[in-house]
Amino acid sequence: MGRVGSRHAYALTAEWTGNRGAGTTGYRDYGRDVLLRADGKPDLLASADVPFRGDGARWNPEELLLAALSECHLLSYLHVAVKHGVVVTGFSDRATGEMEVTDDEAGRFLRVDLHPRVELADESQRALADSLHAEANRLCFIANSVSFPVHHHPEAPR
Repeated sequence: MGRVGSRHAYALTAEWTGNRGAGTTGYRDYGRDVLLRADGKPDLLASADVPFRGDGARWNPEELLLAALSECHLLSYLHVAVKHGVVVTGFSDRATGEMEVTDDEAGRFLRVDLHPRVELADESQRALADSLHAEANRLCFIANSVSFPVHHHPEAPR
């Protein structure tokens, strides 16, 4: 984990690529396509979600938030597993979230539910392994940055 008190900066560019020639002359006159770029990484094609006139083939901000929470929990979990001597041999997650749009057209997430499926080298450590999700959540930088609850529902491996 990072040094206590250390600070880390992140940067990317978001470029709107949805101008269909008339700019934002009307709500239906422009696309919601966005190109996300960060140095040394592949470009990410993004858009609004389909209900907000976006392109369903592109990542939307709500999915990116879910992805950030899911990946952060996964990485935090692997860290605490090592710390507690639990050998993880596989990890997958099915993340879901609920968002509401208010009367004033603002929106906010109400909750996110993570459904991690952890495979272990030693199944006798299952109870300990399941308990580590709480510690991983406490350490997750992204979960610590949101104002809604992030719940964990460990699932049995297949």
